[in-house]
Amino acid sequence: MTAVVFIPARYASTRYPGKPLVELTGATGEKKSLIRRSWEAAKAVEGIDAVYVLTDDDRIRAASEAFGAEVIMTSSEARNGTERCAEGVAKLPDEPEIVVNLQGDAPLTPAWFVADLVAHMRANPGAQMATPVLPTEADTLANFVTDRKEGRVGGTTAVMRADGTAIYFSKEVLPYVGSLETPPKVWHHVGCYAYRPGALRAYAGWPEGPLEQAEGLEQLRFLENGWDVACVPVEGRGRVFWELNNPVDVERIESVLKKEGIA
Repeated sequence: MTAVVFIPARYASTRYPGKPLVELTGATGEKKSLIRRSWEAAKAVEGIDAVYVLTDDDRIRAASEAFGAEVIMTSSEARNGTERCAEGVAKLPDEPEIVVNLQGDAPLTPAWFVADLVAHMRANPGAQMATPVLPTEADTLANFVTDRKEGRVGGTTAVMRADGTAIYFSKEVLPYVGSLETPPKVWHHVGCYAYRPGALRAYAGWPEGPLEQAEGLEQLRFLENGWDVACVPVEGRGRVFWELNNPVDVERIESVLKKEGIA
């Protein structure tokens, strides 16, 4: 099955304007933009046929082309990355069988997360949409709880049925964490999705639902329209996964880049 990776990126982020062009310092002291680090993460995945940056902003287009990325320009009307992916797949000359949406604010996404997601889609032809989930490490869970206490929106958590399909996703910490000493198992939702092209076409035809609007989480539109979202557990292998959602996350991500020796 052919598989492509799309990296949706927009300049006008509500919480962090200009986020894709924010520079992050790696282990060698070299500064690279967030969008470049996300592209390099996508290029490291085996079994992917092509990687594209999707944007409606000429500043992001120019920066991406400067480091060698292929860019597909999409409209400014796309409300989220999934809608932007639906536009992007329609512009490809040949329709792939699997489309991966690697969020442009997740440069720490390990290659095996994406590979495991694509493998799940290839092994389960009936799956229309899937996303990785990761058991939270102690430090990550502490960051979740701290962010919410201080009024920031940090990462996203997932709650699943026994068969691995999603019940809900939230920017709150779910289930409730009464104590960090003896916390329940909390699943960190990884900002990455895989779809069949038909699922993207269906998604683009649905209006935003109240849960999606309340949480600001695009994947909830599938749940609100009765579609299953397969949650694919992945292994951290000691890598701390964190997204760049707020300015405070720059230091968190740079510390991981240095710890992991990522240039």
